[in-house]
Amino acid sequence: MPNSKLDRLDRKILAELQSDGRITNVELSQRVGISAPPCLRRVRTLEESGYIRGYHADVSARDLGFEVQVFAMVGLHSQAESDLVEFEERVQNWPMVRECHMLNGEIDFILKCVSPDLSTFQKFLTEELTSAPNVASVRTSLVIRVAKDKPGVPFSLIES
Repeated sequence: MPNSKLDRLDRKILAELQSDGRITNVELSQRVGISAPPCLRRVRTLEESGYIRGYHADVSARDLGFEVQVFAMVGLHSQAESDLVEFEERVQNWPMVRECHMLNGEIDFILKCVSPDLSTFQKFLTEELTSAPNVASVRTSLVIRVAKDKPGVPFSLIES
């Protein structure tokens, strides 16, 4: 469903839920300025339409023992669609990889990896990633600190 079918109220609901996914329907309805029953209907419609894909806890990786965050830039030998899909499917089976984005330019994919320690990441890098079929090169960058980590989209840019 294209963005044009979302009205200002739908975007406001999405912005509030993006900010606080645990908000009650009553509080949400008050914040967006409608009564609870139509608010709940709109939320259900947004869920069914795929605008809301789920609700997640924002966990602290470091507090949970995941001290290492690495971005891995992956180059492939072949960029044929079947080879790209095969790599994307392989990535789904690597729990350490939290995000995978296909890029244009010199790098084919960038992977965001989270690991408890460097030796665990190194083992993944040498035994899984660099040895995977069609992988030509891997360059890694260790995250020193995170200045901003804001999930979702900037609704303020499209509010009217």
